[in-house]
Amino acid sequence: MSVSAPSRRMTFRAALVVANVAIIGVFIHQSLAFPSYSAGSTLGETDGAVPDGVTVFDDIPAVANLDPALLVALRKAATDAADDGVQFFVNSGWRTPAYQEHLLREAVSKYGSEQEAARWVATPTTSPHVAGQAIDIGRSDATAWLSEHGARYGLCQIYDNEPWHYELRPEAVTRGCPPRYADPTHDPRMQR
Repeated sequence: MSVSAPSRRMTFRAALVVANVAIIGVFIHQSLAFPSYSAGSTLGETDGAVPDGVTVFDDIPAVANLDPALLVALRKAATDAADDGVQFFVNSGWRTPAYQEHLLREAVSKYGSEQEAARWVATPTTSPHVAGQAIDIGRSDATAWLSEHGARYGLCQIYDNEPWHYELRPEAVTRGCPPRYADPTHDPRMQR
């Protein structure tokens, strides 16, 4: 049975519509994943935004711009965690001051005040992310693994309310991690 010319044209048009919808979907996803932080500019990987699926072994700016000692400890821990079937995905790492300011403004909007937002997001001048000294690890199996084994590598959870946020504390290798703060508002570094 042969397919008529009008039927082939309809199939071709349908394929074009599907392709256009897919392209539009990609643009919408990217605009949601990397929201604008000021008129005319878009938040992106060069600012520290992290696309889905990034691990501590990827060399995007959010990972590559971390403090070298933190990155070495993370990669060593991730290599050992892989033996237990655990992979370290990155939700956030190094950030530009502009990205940090954007996150702070979003938190103020979400939580209704600067005081409440400060429990979750630091200022650009106080954030260890801007200095490349903090990483937010994704997936609960990885944070559980780090909670149990992180001190061995000097990797410590800093805040009770952020089980994903880790910083390097080299002394933890021999002394264990220091006590955690309830949230960033109790951290003296955030009081500057």
